[in-house]
Amino acid sequence: MRTLSIVIPVYNEQDSISPFLEAARPAVARALALMGNGATVEYLFVDDGSSDRTPDILGILSRLNGDVRHIRLSRNFGKEAALAAGIDHAAGDAVIPIDVDLQDPPEVIVEMVRHWLAGAQVVNARRADRSSDGWFKRWSARGFYRILNRLSDYPIPENVGDFRLLDRQAVDVLRQLGEQARFNKGLFSWIGFRVATVDYVRAARGAGASKWPWGKLWSLAIDGITASTTMPLRIWSYVGGVVALVAMAYAGFLVVRTLVTGIDVPGYASIMVAVLMLGGLNLLSLGIIGEYLGRVAREVRQRPLYIVAETPGAEPAPAVERLRA
Repeated sequence: MRTLSIVIPVYNEQDSISPFLEAARPAVARALALMGNGATVEYLFVDDGSSDRTPDILGILSRLNGDVRHIRLSRNFGKEAALAAGIDHAAGDAVIPIDVDLQDPPEVIVEMVRHWLAGAQVVNARRADRSSDGWFKRWSARGFYRILNRLSDYPIPENVGDFRLLDRQAVDVLRQLGEQARFNKGLFSWIGFRVATVDYVRAARGAGASKWPWGKLWSLAIDGITASTTMPLRIWSYVGGVVALVAMAYAGFLVVRTLVTGIDVPGYASIMVAVLMLGGLNLLSLGIIGEYLGRVAREVRQRPLYIVAETPGAEPAPAVERLRA
Protein backbone atom coordinates (compact mmCIF):
# COMPACT_ATOMS: atom_id res chain seq x y z
CA MET A 1 0.00 0.00 0.00
CA ARG A 2 1.54 3.27 -1.15
CA THR A 3 1.25 6.68 0.51
CA LEU A 4 1.58 10.09 -1.11
CA SER A 5 2.74 12.93 1.14
CA ILE A 6 1.84 16.51 0.24
CA VAL A 7 4.10 18.87 2.23
CA ILE A 8 2.78 22.44 2.61
CA PRO A 9 4.85 25.04 4.52
CA VAL A 10 2.62 27.85 5.81
CA TYR A 11 3.26 31.17 7.49
CA ASN A 12 0.29 33.42 8.32
CA GLU A 13 -1.88 31.76 5.67
CA GLN A 14 -5.22 31.59 7.48
CA ASP A 15 -7.16 32.52 4.33
CA SER A 16 -5.41 30.06 2.02
CA ILE A 17 -5.53 26.72 3.83
CA SER A 18 -9.15 25.66 3.27
CA PRO A 19 -9.22 26.78 -0.41
CA PHE A 20 -6.03 24.81 -0.97
CA LEU A 21 -7.50 21.59 0.40
CA GLU A 22 -10.68 22.05 -1.65
CA ALA A 23 -8.66 22.51 -4.83
CA ALA A 24 -6.12 19.77 -4.10
CA ARG A 25 -8.41 16.88 -3.13
CA PRO A 26 -9.86 16.15 -6.63
CA ALA A 27 -6.41 16.15 -8.27
CA VAL A 28 -4.89 14.04 -5.50
CA ALA A 29 -7.78 11.56 -5.78
CA ARG A 30 -6.92 11.05 -9.46
CA ALA A 31 -3.27 10.57 -8.55
CA LEU A 32 -4.19 7.96 -5.92
CA ALA A 33 -6.26 6.10 -8.52
CA LEU A 34 -3.11 5.79 -10.64
CA MET A 35 -1.20 4.43 -7.65
CA GLY A 36 -3.60 1.50 -7.27
CA ASN A 37 -5.95 0.08 -4.68
CA GLY A 38 -5.28 1.05 -1.10
CA ALA A 39 -3.18 4.12 -1.92
CA THR A 40 -3.45 6.85 0.70
CA VAL A 41 -2.49 10.49 1.09
CA GLU A 42 -1.32 12.69 3.93
CA TYR A 43 -1.48 16.47 3.79
CA LEU A 44 1.37 17.58 6.04
CA PHE A 45 1.22 21.28 6.92
CA VAL A 46 4.28 22.87 8.52
CA ASP A 47 3.34 25.96 10.53
CA ASP A 48 6.44 28.14 10.45
CA GLY A 49 5.65 30.19 13.56
CA SER A 50 2.44 31.83 12.32
CA SER A 51 0.98 34.67 14.39
CA ASP A 52 -2.53 34.68 12.89
CA ARG A 53 -5.24 31.98 13.10
CA THR A 54 -3.24 29.48 11.05
CA PRO A 55 -2.47 27.18 14.05
CA ASP A 56 -6.15 27.10 15.10
CA ILE A 57 -7.35 26.31 11.58
CA LEU A 58 -4.79 23.54 11.17
CA GLY A 59 -5.76 22.08 14.53
CA ILE A 60 -9.43 21.94 13.54
CA LEU A 61 -8.70 20.45 10.12
CA SER A 62 -6.40 17.77 11.53
CA ARG A 63 -9.04 16.72 14.06
CA LEU A 64 -11.80 16.56 11.44
CA ASN A 65 -9.78 14.94 8.64
CA GLY A 66 -7.77 11.78 9.07
CA ASP A 67 -5.53 12.63 6.12
CA VAL A 68 -4.44 16.04 7.47
CA ARG A 69 -1.47 16.38 9.82
CA HIS A 70 0.47 19.40 10.93
CA ILE A 71 3.56 20.26 12.89
CA ARG A 72 4.22 23.62 14.49
CA LEU A 73 7.69 25.13 14.70
CA SER A 74 8.66 27.14 17.77
CA ARG A 75 9.20 30.32 15.73
CA ASN A 76 9.59 31.52 12.17
CA PHE A 77 12.67 29.71 10.86
CA GLY A 78 12.06 30.57 7.19
CA LYS A 79 10.63 28.58 4.32
CA GLU A 80 13.81 26.60 3.63
CA ALA A 81 13.88 25.23 7.19
CA ALA A 82 10.11 24.67 7.23
CA LEU A 83 10.33 22.70 4.00
CA ALA A 84 13.15 20.60 5.44
CA ALA A 85 10.99 19.92 8.51
CA GLY A 86 8.15 18.75 6.30
CA ILE A 87 10.41 16.44 4.31
CA ASP A 88 11.83 15.03 7.56
CA HIS A 89 8.36 14.24 8.92
CA ALA A 90 6.71 13.01 5.71
CA ALA A 91 5.86 9.32 5.77
CA GLY A 92 4.96 8.80 2.12
CA ASP A 93 6.58 6.69 -0.59
CA ALA A 94 6.56 9.89 -2.65
CA VAL A 95 6.73 13.42 -1.26
CA ILE A 96 5.51 16.55 -3.05
CA PRO A 97 6.32 19.99 -1.58
CA ILE A 98 3.83 22.62 -2.73
CA ASP A 99 2.89 26.18 -1.75
CA VAL A 100 -0.51 26.81 -0.20
CA ASP A 101 -1.30 29.84 -2.38
CA LEU A 102 -2.47 27.71 -5.36
CA GLN A 103 -0.01 29.34 -7.74
CA ASP A 104 1.31 25.83 -8.33
CA PRO A 105 -1.79 24.01 -9.70
CA PRO A 106 -2.54 20.76 -7.82
CA GLU A 107 -3.60 19.21 -11.16
CA VAL A 108 0.10 18.89 -12.01
CA ILE A 109 0.39 16.28 -9.24
CA VAL A 110 -1.35 13.74 -11.48
CA GLU A 111 1.35 14.03 -14.16
CA MET A 112 4.07 13.93 -11.51
CA VAL A 113 2.73 10.66 -10.13
CA ARG A 114 2.43 9.25 -13.65
CA HIS A 115 6.15 9.90 -14.27
CA TRP A 116 7.03 8.50 -10.84
CA LEU A 117 5.17 5.27 -11.54
CA ALA A 118 7.07 5.07 -14.84
CA GLY A 119 10.38 5.03 -12.96
CA ALA A 120 11.39 8.64 -12.29
CA GLN A 121 12.71 9.30 -8.78
CA VAL A 122 12.56 13.09 -8.99
CA VAL A 123 9.89 14.86 -11.05
CA ASN A 124 10.49 18.59 -11.50
CA ALA A 125 7.62 20.97 -12.20
CA ARG A 126 8.93 23.63 -14.57
CA ARG A 127 7.16 26.90 -15.31
CA ALA A 128 6.47 27.06 -19.04
CA ASP A 129 6.60 30.86 -18.97
CA ARG A 130 6.88 33.70 -16.47
CA SER A 131 4.41 36.07 -18.11
CA SER A 132 2.54 36.46 -14.82
CA ASP A 133 5.67 38.07 -13.29
CA GLY A 134 6.73 41.65 -13.83
CA TRP A 135 9.54 42.41 -16.26
CA PHE A 136 12.08 43.06 -13.51
CA LYS A 137 11.36 39.77 -11.75
CA ARG A 138 11.62 37.88 -15.06
CA TRP A 139 14.90 39.61 -15.87
CA SER A 140 16.39 39.07 -12.40
CA ALA A 141 15.33 35.40 -12.30
CA ARG A 142 16.88 34.76 -15.71
CA GLY A 143 20.09 36.48 -14.64
CA PHE A 144 20.22 34.57 -11.36
CA TYR A 145 19.93 31.16 -13.00
CA ARG A 146 22.51 32.03 -15.65
CA ILE A 147 25.03 33.20 -13.07
CA LEU A 148 24.30 30.28 -10.76
CA ASN A 149 24.68 27.64 -13.46
CA ARG A 150 27.90 29.20 -14.74
CA LEU A 151 29.37 29.08 -11.24
CA SER A 152 27.78 25.93 -9.82
CA ASP A 153 29.44 22.53 -9.74
CA TYR A 154 26.16 20.92 -10.84
CA PRO A 155 23.28 22.18 -13.01
CA ILE A 156 20.20 23.67 -11.36
CA PRO A 157 17.19 23.65 -13.73
CA GLU A 158 15.85 27.07 -14.63
CA ASN A 159 12.28 28.03 -13.68
CA VAL A 160 11.93 25.06 -11.33
CA GLY A 161 11.02 25.88 -7.74
CA ASP A 162 10.36 23.65 -4.74
CA PHE A 163 7.26 22.16 -6.38
CA ARG A 164 8.33 18.66 -7.42
CA LEU A 165 7.94 14.99 -6.56
CA LEU A 166 10.63 13.20 -4.57
CA ASP A 167 10.81 9.43 -4.31
CA ARG A 168 11.35 7.90 -0.86
CA GLN A 169 14.96 7.06 -1.73
CA ALA A 170 15.61 10.70 -2.65
CA VAL A 171 13.90 11.86 0.56
CA ASP A 172 16.04 9.56 2.70
CA VAL A 173 19.19 10.98 1.11
CA LEU A 174 18.00 14.56 1.70
CA ARG A 175 17.41 13.77 5.37
CA GLN A 176 21.07 12.80 5.72
CA LEU A 177 22.36 16.17 4.52
CA GLY A 178 23.52 18.38 7.35
CA GLU A 179 23.59 21.92 5.96
CA GLN A 180 22.34 24.57 8.35
CA ALA A 181 22.16 27.28 5.67
CA ARG A 182 19.67 25.61 3.34
CA PHE A 183 19.12 26.13 -0.35
CA ASN A 184 16.69 23.33 -1.10
CA LYS A 185 16.56 23.82 -4.87
CA GLY A 186 20.31 23.27 -4.96
CA LEU A 187 20.10 20.17 -2.76
CA PHE A 188 17.29 18.71 -4.86
CA SER A 189 19.55 19.01 -7.91
CA TRP A 190 22.71 17.83 -6.14
CA ILE A 191 21.31 14.45 -5.12
CA GLY A 192 20.75 13.39 -8.74
CA PHE A 193 18.67 10.22 -9.38
CA ARG A 194 16.44 9.63 -12.40
CA VAL A 195 14.78 12.95 -13.24
CA ALA A 196 11.66 13.76 -15.28
CA THR A 197 10.14 17.18 -15.96
CA VAL A 198 6.55 18.39 -16.21
CA ASP A 199 5.79 21.82 -17.69
CA TYR A 200 2.96 23.94 -16.31
CA VAL A 201 1.63 27.48 -16.27
CA ARG A 202 1.66 29.17 -12.88
CA ALA A 203 -1.60 30.72 -11.73
CA ALA A 204 -2.25 33.93 -9.81
CA ARG A 205 -2.12 33.74 -6.02
CA GLY A 206 -5.42 32.46 -4.62
CA ALA A 207 -5.51 34.39 -1.35
CA GLY A 208 -3.30 36.35 0.99
CA ALA A 209 -0.11 38.22 0.12
CA SER A 210 3.36 37.08 -0.85
CA LYS A 211 5.82 36.58 2.02
CA TRP A 212 8.79 37.16 -0.30
CA PRO A 213 9.80 40.84 -0.53
CA TRP A 214 12.84 41.75 -2.60
CA GLY A 215 15.12 41.69 0.44
CA LYS A 216 14.33 38.04 1.12
CA LEU A 217 14.74 37.14 -2.55
CA TRP A 218 18.16 38.78 -2.57
CA SER A 219 19.20 36.86 0.55
CA LEU A 220 17.97 33.63 -1.03
CA ALA A 221 20.01 34.36 -4.16
CA ILE A 222 23.17 34.91 -2.09
CA ASP A 223 22.49 31.72 -0.12
CA GLY A 224 21.93 29.84 -3.37
CA ILE A 225 25.27 30.89 -4.84
CA THR A 226 27.33 30.38 -1.68
CA ALA A 227 25.64 27.02 -0.99
CA SER A 228 26.22 25.70 -4.51
CA THR A 229 29.78 26.71 -5.34
CA THR A 230 33.05 28.17 -4.08
CA MET A 231 33.78 29.66 -7.51
CA PRO A 232 33.40 33.31 -6.29
CA LEU A 233 36.43 32.77 -4.04
CA ARG A 234 38.42 31.37 -6.95
CA ILE A 235 37.36 34.22 -9.24
CA TRP A 236 38.69 36.78 -6.79
CA SER A 237 41.96 34.89 -6.60
CA TYR A 238 42.19 35.31 -10.37
CA VAL A 239 41.24 38.98 -10.12
CA GLY A 240 43.94 39.53 -7.51
CA GLY A 241 46.52 37.84 -9.72
CA VAL A 242 45.55 39.94 -12.75
CA VAL A 243 45.64 43.18 -10.75
CA ALA A 244 49.07 42.27 -9.37
CA LEU A 245 50.41 41.55 -12.87
CA VAL A 246 48.99 44.82 -14.22
CA ALA A 247 50.49 46.73 -11.28
CA MET A 248 53.92 45.16 -11.84
CA ALA A 249 53.77 45.87 -15.56
CA TYR A 250 52.79 49.49 -14.93
CA ALA A 251 55.54 49.87 -12.33
CA GLY A 252 58.08 48.53 -14.82
CA PHE A 253 56.80 50.93 -17.47
CA LEU A 254 57.16 53.90 -15.12
CA VAL A 255 60.70 52.90 -14.14
CA VAL A 256 61.77 52.51 -17.77
CA ARG A 257 60.10 55.77 -18.80
CA THR A 258 61.77 57.67 -15.98
CA LEU A 259 65.20 56.24 -16.78
CA VAL A 260 64.89 56.81 -20.52
CA THR A 261 63.07 60.15 -20.74
CA GLY A 262 63.59 61.61 -17.29
CA ILE A 263 59.87 62.37 -16.93
CA ASP A 264 58.78 62.38 -13.30
CA VAL A 265 55.99 60.05 -12.24
CA PRO A 266 52.70 61.99 -11.88
CA GLY A 267 51.78 61.87 -8.25
CA TYR A 268 48.61 62.52 -6.34
CA ALA A 269 45.84 61.80 -8.87
CA SER A 270 47.20 58.49 -10.16
CA ILE A 271 48.00 57.30 -6.64
CA MET A 272 44.50 58.12 -5.40
CA VAL A 273 42.88 56.29 -8.32
CA ALA A 274 45.00 53.20 -7.66
CA VAL A 275 44.35 53.29 -3.91
CA LEU A 276 40.59 53.71 -4.30
CA MET A 277 40.35 50.98 -6.94
CA LEU A 278 42.37 48.49 -4.92
CA GLY A 279 40.51 49.45 -1.74
CA GLY A 280 37.18 48.77 -3.43
CA LEU A 281 38.41 45.42 -4.74
CA ASN A 282 39.67 44.51 -1.27
CA LEU A 283 36.36 45.37 0.38
CA LEU A 284 34.41 43.41 -2.23
CA SER A 285 36.63 40.36 -1.87
CA LEU A 286 36.43 40.59 1.94
CA GLY A 287 32.65 40.67 1.66
CA ILE A 288 32.66 37.49 -0.42
CA ILE A 289 35.02 35.78 2.01
CA GLY A 290 32.80 36.96 4.87
CA GLU A 291 29.75 35.29 3.32
CA TYR A 292 31.55 31.95 3.25
CA LEU A 293 32.99 32.42 6.76
CA GLY A 294 29.49 33.19 8.01
CA ARG A 295 28.25 29.91 6.55
CA VAL A 296 31.16 28.07 8.18
CA ALA A 297 30.30 29.65 11.55
CA ARG A 298 26.67 28.52 11.21
CA GLU A 299 27.75 24.97 10.45
CA VAL A 300 30.29 24.85 13.30
CA ARG A 301 27.71 25.95 15.89
CA GLN A 302 25.65 22.85 14.99
CA ARG A 303 22.37 24.31 16.10
CA PRO A 304 19.30 22.40 14.94
CA LEU A 305 17.89 23.56 11.64
CA TYR A 306 14.46 23.96 13.22
CA ILE A 307 12.69 23.31 16.53
CA VAL A 308 9.38 21.47 16.62
CA ALA A 309 7.13 22.89 19.31
CA GLU A 310 4.13 20.66 18.71
CA THR A 311 3.03 17.70 16.60
CA PRO A 312 -0.71 17.42 17.33
CA GLY A 313 -2.12 13.95 16.91
CA ALA A 314 1.28 12.29 17.07
CA GLU A 315 3.76 11.27 19.70
CA PRO A 316 5.06 14.25 21.70
CA ALA A 317 7.96 15.87 19.87
CA PRO A 318 11.26 16.54 21.62
CA ALA A 319 11.76 20.20 22.47
CA VAL A 320 14.71 20.42 20.11
CA GLU A 321 14.72 18.58 16.82
CA ARG A 322 17.70 16.36 16.06
CA LEU A 323 20.77 17.82 14.40
CA ARG A 324 20.68 17.27 10.66
CA ALA A 325 23.99 15.48 10.48
